[in-house]
Amino acid sequence: MNPFLNTAIKAARLAGRVISYNAEQLDRLTVTAKGHADFVSEVDQQAELEIIHTIKEAYPEHAIFAEESGKSAGNDFEWIIDPLDGTTNFLHGIPQYAVSIAMREKGVLKVAVVFDPLKDELFTAVKGEGALLNDRRIRVSGTNDMGLCTTGDRFSLQRHKKS
Repeated sequence: MNPFLNTAIKAARLAGRVISYNAEQLDRLTVTAKGHADFVSEVDQQAELEIIHTIKEAYPEHAIFAEESGKSAGNDFEWIIDPLDGTTNFLHGIPQYAVSIAMREKGVLKVAVVFDPLKDELFTAVKGEGALLNDRRIRVSGTNDMGLCTTGDRFSLQRHKKS
């Protein structure tokens, strides 16, 4: 497996543990407003620290561009981190949020991971190798009919062709 992807997965899962643990304690969290309807919590910061630590342990010379702590200098490899993508949902108990991590080399995205700790869904992609959901290949729909694109299952496509 791609070593950058391995690092991103490890970091995302560690951040997911921080998020899951704190999801049970929303009333105890410290929350700060960054702007109108834009919040940061201690969970964002803790999850981001886990991610950065994991990346820097493996690749100390790589640059970081993180939502909460900003940019840190490095070489041609840069990790882009949103430790809690959907903070507002998280803070309101809406179960729609994830950890998002990507890595680019000289401005070209090479690896991406989105991890939903609630559903234990891990979306991964490596440039030139496609995308996976929990190690199963995923693809975009082959239809141009928007009504069928939203269902995305073969049964609906087959039923529609018979109509």
